[in-house]
Amino acid sequence: MIETAWLSAFLIGASCLAVGYLVGVRHSAVRMNPASTSSTDKLTINGKKKSLSKPLLEIERLADILEDFKMVLVVRNDLKMGKGKIAAQCSHATLGLYKKILDRAPKALNRWEMCGQVKVVVKIESEDEMLTLQERAKSLHLPTHITIDAGRTQIAPNSRTVMCVLGPADMVDDVTGGLKLL
Repeated sequence: MIETAWLSAFLIGASCLAVGYLVGVRHSAVRMNPASTSSTDKLTINGKKKSLSKPLLEIERLADILEDFKMVLVVRNDLKMGKGKIAAQCSHATLGLYKKILDRAPKALNRWEMCGQVKVVVKIESEDEMLTLQERAKSLHLPTHITIDAGRTQIAPNSRTVMCVLGPADMVDDVTGGLKLL
């Protein structure tokens, strides 16, 4: 039992480490546009100007003033996924959120990296509860990503398995702080 838990923790940690490496490699391609009137509403990415959406603009501003950023992975416990499946779904969620905010909120990713890429895995008991948490996170302008499984192995197709949220630790705790560790 202890060996299985250790292996599960190792798999989750290794996948998150790989995503962290990708963040570092890809993050170097993003540079802020100094000619912009506000340093957070326009980005220059590989020579192209891009605008930030309002929620991600807000997370960029918070990255300037708040120190502790963290990522929380919310796993649906009611699906009874195996440990390997959970590790894979957490990896999908982490990468999905990373890809979503890479070009639009690089300061937030950088702040998270500077805080040691803190990741916490918690459990939730239903899809409805997960969707309620996502709405709460969105109301606070925190970026989220929910992984939807293809259904090739353990669970039904199109099942929402893991929600990932990233932001200032105290704000993320407002959303997920009441949940138990997985």
